[in-house]
Amino acid sequence: MTTRTLAILSPHFPPATLAGVHRARLLARHLPAFGWQPVVIRADASTYTEPLDPALARLVSSELRQIKTGALPAAVMRRIGIGDIGIRAYRPFAVALSQLAQREPVSAVLITGSPFYPMLLAGMVRERLGLPVVLDFQDPWVSAEGALRAPWSKGRLAHSLSSFLEPRAVRHASFITSVSERQNDEMAARYPWLDRSRMAAIPIGGDPADFEALRANPPDNPVVRLDPEKINLSYVGTFLPRAGPLVRTVFTGLRLLRDSDPLLAVKLQLNFVGTSNQPSGSGAHRVAPLAQEAGVADLVRETPQRVPYLEALSLLAQSDGLMMIGSDEPHYTASKIYPNLMANRPFISLFHEASSAHAILAASGGGRALSFAGLPELPALAPAIAEALKAIARNPDSLGSPDPAVYEPYTARNIAGQFASVFDRVSR
Repeated sequence: MTTRTLAILSPHFPPATLAGVHRARLLARHLPAFGWQPVVIRADASTYTEPLDPALARLVSSELRQIKTGALPAAVMRRIGIGDIGIRAYRPFAVALSQLAQREPVSAVLITGSPFYPMLLAGMVRERLGLPVVLDFQDPWVSAEGALRAPWSKGRLAHSLSSFLEPRAVRHASFITSVSERQNDEMAARYPWLDRSRMAAIPIGGDPADFEALRANPPDNPVVRLDPEKINLSYVGTFLPRAGPLVRTVFTGLRLLRDSDPLLAVKLQLNFVGTSNQPSGSGAHRVAPLAQEAGVADLVRETPQRVPYLEALSLLAQSDGLMMIGSDEPHYTASKIYPNLMANRPFISLFHEASSAHAILAASGGGRALSFAGLPELPALAPAIAEALKAIARNPDSLGSPDPAVYEPYTARNIAGQFASVFDRVSR
């Protein structure tokens, strides 16, 4: 097999703790099996402002070539309102790409975001370096919600800037990937000149090898410890802005269970970890007030702080059951469902019936996958949630186990294979 070089520009990379690091991390691990040798261009860890996770960095092969760049000092740039590493390291990223292409043959370039500003280097890559470039949108750069913000608000100004910059990057893309077809459809609707055949929806996926690493080196000083005297059901991840009605429904089901079987309910503890998505733990509790409102606060524990990656996997693996809760958006695609399934624990899930996440969870088995077509249907699901909680508490084996064949297409190796096919296509 002929091996070709792929430059991956990922502004954040382990030991950075932001969720966006996993696209590049997993591709770097598995692309060599498909004939692509990655070289990761990233900012040096000393330029990051978020807490670092050395354990996550140890999941990266020592053989991976990394080009670590500098960046303008965050303390200085924040005085003028700029903290984004994509801006602070923009010039060093451009220099690193150019120098790499001059030193050796590079067959393609992948730029993954957020942050999105480095995608503006696509023009340089195509026109000056003469290389195909794939832009990978892990989140939307242009958000429909941004257009609804108040005029002159920070959100509205950010939306205006992204609307101005995004097409200037996209025009130079050889191919575009995102995590959902809906995201691609929205971009294609914004830019009728886009070739829809040169777009693909490729989720982040999950990697069973991460669980092997967890078993070999379990966290020795975790931020969150599960109560061994309780039956622990855990939700690990951000509390989504539009998840409130769904979480209220879960708590209504929990209250129904306590009303019908208080001795069983008192043994349960519902853990919500990382709800603020901030490694520092800053941010108000978002779930606890809803539990208080539903009268089940004593059965719910919230830790707003985002925990290190391997600790998050450990919580999934050690819990008696898992909760996967989406939002009221039909197009919502939750990348975190794949590690949840790979943890092989019984689960309760609640997603819009049109969500791809619900289709996958319903097909996988191993839990109760509940869905709704509209918010008015949610209250009727509370009894089913109460029954699911009871099943996990009393007889979890009755739920079976997730079928690995269902999530096999979403393992990191298969995701890397899909990207390799894209790189093969654009580099012909």
